[in-house]
Amino acid sequence: MLQSKLFYKTVKEKSADVESISSDLLARAGFIDQLMAGVYTFLPLGHRVLKNIENIIRRNMIEADGQEILMPVLQPKENWLKTGRWNNFDVLFRIKGSGDKEYAMGPTHEEVVSPLAKKNVMSYRDLPFAIFQIQTKFRDELRAKGILRTREFLMKDLYSFHTSQEDLDKYYDKMTKVYFNVFKELGIGKETYLTLASGGTFSKYSHEFQMVTEAGEDLIYICNKCKTAINKEIKVETPVCPSCSSDSFEEKKAVEVGNIFKLGTKYSLPFDLKFKDKDGTEKPVIMGCYGIGLSRAMGAVVEAHNDERGIIWPKSVAPFLAHIIELKSEKKAVKTTSGKIYQDLNKIGIQVLYDDRDDKSAGEKFAEADMMGTPYRIVVSEKTLAKNSVELKERSKKEFKLVKIKQLAKLLK
Repeated sequence: MLQSKLFYKTVKEKSADVESISSDLLARAGFIDQLMAGVYTFLPLGHRVLKNIENIIRRNMIEADGQEILMPVLQPKENWLKTGRWNNFDVLFRIKGSGDKEYAMGPTHEEVVSPLAKKNVMSYRDLPFAIFQIQTKFRDELRAKGILRTREFLMKDLYSFHTSQEDLDKYYDKMTKVYFNVFKELGIGKETYLTLASGGTFSKYSHEFQMVTEAGEDLIYICNKCKTAINKEIKVETPVCPSCSSDSFEEKKAVEVGNIFKLGTKYSLPFDLKFKDKDGTEKPVIMGCYGIGLSRAMGAVVEAHNDERGIIWPKSVAPFLAHIIELKSEKKAVKTTSGKIYQDLNKIGIQVLYDDRDDKSAGEKFAEADMMGTPYRIVVSEKTLAKNSVELKERSKKEFKLVKIKQLAKLLK
């Protein structure tokens, strides 16, 4: 991508009313634009990051036997009345249609996926299975908080369907490991803790995946012995660690980046979602659900990876792997060489942003590059070309090194 053609704008000054580092940096570096509180446009840079996150999540869900579908955002009131959530789901967007029709703008999809499954499940032979989607959700949050808590957001939700609690438990444990792999690939695995939360009326616990950050609105208590975490809501009734019985905890602020839940029959019974077992008896289908907010994950990555100059993207989610910076020169060789490096890297599949602008100083280019946070910076100048080299610098490091142009592709690969 030529930077002269890129649709973006950077802002040097920090926002006066910033609620989180991630929202501030993403907006100032030209990744997102706020339309109103809790609602954002993802600009080309941000959209590339979002797609990288989406691809990591999708691949892991497919490897966990998930099949991808896409369910409607617009949901009938009748389904929400069946589950009793039309009047008591506090962040539900309700809209009126023609006549006396009313609809919900999907904040979650149990009311859609359960009747959908009913059309396909007849016998124990149809189970187990798991289906997932990556889709926009809407929640009427009382107080939005930057990119970490929004009213419109992209989310992956997977639902699993089972013949027994034992089968659900087995898949649930599998998904716990899959989720940790997702967060590891996103670059936030070290900061993320499996956190016990209340399971409501149908299981002892649910689990949240909480990433420690000062921007977090949640309080978690991390066991100093085994690193199991407990959220604030159940800490009162859980004075010792359920995993190792230690009573020594460290309190941390955190943001929830994912959750998994054993739904049991809570959403199968209202829709009469049953199957015939081997002995011919009818039994309710046992369900589990597993969610990850993509835009929140994007914010969490920035919360975990930044410095005073801007974002430091992990390679796995970065909008580009390398950022070529051409320093202004009277010699045509600088522009010619920069262009050739750009073309050569693109040919071998390396995603590159090329700062080809002639009206910006070296200082301005470096400052924008640091703010954008691309993993590698490649500087082409008269000085480097005199040695048939370029300056190669990792965004996460202070030092740069001279690299022969012919060795550049191999090093980046």
